[in-house]
Amino acid sequence: MLRGARYAARDTVWVFAIARCGRLGMKKLRVLVVEDSATMRAHLCDALRSDPELEVVAEAEDGKRAIDLCQALRPDVMTLDMMLPVMSGVAATEYIMAHFPTPILIVSASTQRGELFRTYDALAAGAVDVLEKPTGHEPEGVWERKLAAAVKMVARIKVITHPRGRLNRGPNPRLDSLPAPSAAATGTRQYSLVALGASTGGPGALVEVLSALPAGLPWPVLIVLHIGELFGAAFAEWLAGLVQHPVAYARGGEQLSAAKGCVFMAPPNRHMVVSRGRLLLNDEPPRHFCCPSVDCLFESLAREQAASTIGCLLTGMGRDGAAGLLELRRAGGLTFAQDEASCVVYGMPREAALLGAAEQVLPLTEIGPRLAALARRSSEARK
Repeated sequence: MLRGARYAARDTVWVFAIARCGRLGMKKLRVLVVEDSATMRAHLCDALRSDPELEVVAEAEDGKRAIDLCQALRPDVMTLDMMLPVMSGVAATEYIMAHFPTPILIVSASTQRGELFRTYDALAAGAVDVLEKPTGHEPEGVWERKLAAAVKMVARIKVITHPRGRLNRGPNPRLDSLPAPSAAATGTRQYSLVALGASTGGPGALVEVLSALPAGLPWPVLIVLHIGELFGAAFAEWLAGLVQHPVAYARGGEQLSAAKGCVFMAPPNRHMVVSRGRLLLNDEPPRHFCCPSVDCLFESLAREQAASTIGCLLTGMGRDGAAGLLELRRAGGLTFAQDEASCVVYGMPREAALLGAAEQVLPLTEIGPRLAALARRSSEARK
């Protein structure tokens, strides 16, 4: 997940992780640096070597060399540029995460549409996070400390085998046979809206869930993903290219009753809420250091139309969304959370589970089909 609103939250996490590492006297974290520019590669290595808790074990100038070194050395973490010769950063990420999963921090200066798409592809393929390269205008040492902290944080994420190909699968016959939750579990309510919240690991999780939803979806889908403005500019467009539903950043004022089948995302650095059946954007202070905040969306839905809302909290660091999901459940909404085994980071869903906010805790692969089953039931009831 990307550098931005969740991004400020991580500063606190990084400080804690750094302090904890020092207290426990842990061995140095072994870092593989992958960057095609010799100048930037030297800068990265110097910055990392200046931290006593990090050790640069190797450097690579292209994606193929990165794979070879990662397989041979098994580093604790690697930094990876997207624009590489021989084999791209995306291709290297896909191979590494499928064969010998390693925590990957993307270090990129990509701001063009095509380059941003490559960053999103790498995140969906299993890369943990992204940090922008220095602009040259930062105060001395600030970016270097941010890099070291990001590397330490990413290194502590327990990554799993993540074949990229599964995100491009064709129709899944399982979706046609999976029953909707029983009446005992969901009552006889008809739902009119789905709201999803995600953070670290969110790009891949959102593709997984939205890909399972059928065409002609009878509801709008609202999404809050912790994503920074720099890397979030084209995310909605990228997501729209991978699923069969129109996806766009909310502009404010959209009438939800006229938006069935549409997916609206909170834009970077703006909270998205629902009021009187319309989407609104605001510039209120961050919640849990996050803007946009999942809690803000869920809480507005709890006040507005809880009984007809399905809320789901996906993988992510921190606790944003847990309290809001609890309010939604208390107000009569149907609530889900992703389970620990399928999360990139079991943070936000864990907080929801501890609060009793989730009626059902499900593996990622079951969340989309469960929503699809509810959508079919809702469509049949309307007919």
